[in-house]
Amino acid sequence: MTQPRLRFVNCLDATGLHRMAYWDWAGPSADAPVLVCVHGLSRQGRDFDALARAMSDRYRVVCPDVVGRGRSDWLRQPSGYQIPAYVSDMVALLARLDVEQVDWVGTSMGGLIGLGLAALPRPEGQPAPIRRLVLNDVGPAIRFEALQRIGSYLGKPASFASLAEGAAYLRIISEGFGRHSDDEWLALSAPLFREVDGVWKLHYDPAIALPFAAVTPEIAAAGEAALWAAYDALRGPTLLIRGAQSDLLSAETAQAMTQRGPRARLVELPGIGHAPTLIHADQIALVRDFLDS
Repeated sequence: MTQPRLRFVNCLDATGLHRMAYWDWAGPSADAPVLVCVHGLSRQGRDFDALARAMSDRYRVVCPDVVGRGRSDWLRQPSGYQIPAYVSDMVALLARLDVEQVDWVGTSMGGLIGLGLAALPRPEGQPAPIRRLVLNDVGPAIRFEALQRIGSYLGKPASFASLAEGAAYLRIISEGFGRHSDDEWLALSAPLFREVDGVWKLHYDPAIALPFAAVTPEIAAAGEAALWAAYDALRGPTLLIRGAQSDLLSAETAQAMTQRGPRARLVELPGIGHAPTLIHADQIALVRDFLDS
């Protein structure tokens, strides 16, 4: 079975340099277009293995581990775990890849990073860094109740006697992902853990929870205004995938996104909350059809 190559790029933060890891799936040719897939808040780039394998017949697929997750470095200052800093890291990644434009699939946080990157001001006549954008269950307005739910477990100490026990825990807190077979769930879960002295621990920096926990309804409202401004600045084709039972992206926000900015094409998936995993054939087909259109 095809496997990606693990690579690294140096990125700048307030204290110096850190390395961001990315999983590089070779495309059909050296000049194949690039598809960047970016994961959610406490996940990592191997979430996209199924999608990357399916899309590598026409794309070079690049799946970063956002800093603080997976194989990437942990920041010396946790205050750096913020969307603008992640956008800066992606600018470094695109420079490493030596491409002016990419297509982008972003789940939850990864969608917000893509939104921030696509809306960056640029010289007149220069193309946007993102050609086509897939937002997976995320938009400019995020329900505060969903943030509170995520904050109830994010960064909390957790260790497990086995990988299977850890995967079972993730299944409980990730109910919104929808139905998966045991094999599918283990494949999604295994890259999120590391074994230390016979104990399995989640492989992300617990400090990513600190800026997240500092978000108040007032801060969230200010962020929402900035995100809507960024969304309204988009002009490229945009696909919005929403879990019909999502507690993070409301139906009202999703509908508003079809009426303003890039006027996203909206597809709702029944029986799924936050967020679709994009590993099943029907979900992969949604992404492929949009990118091919």
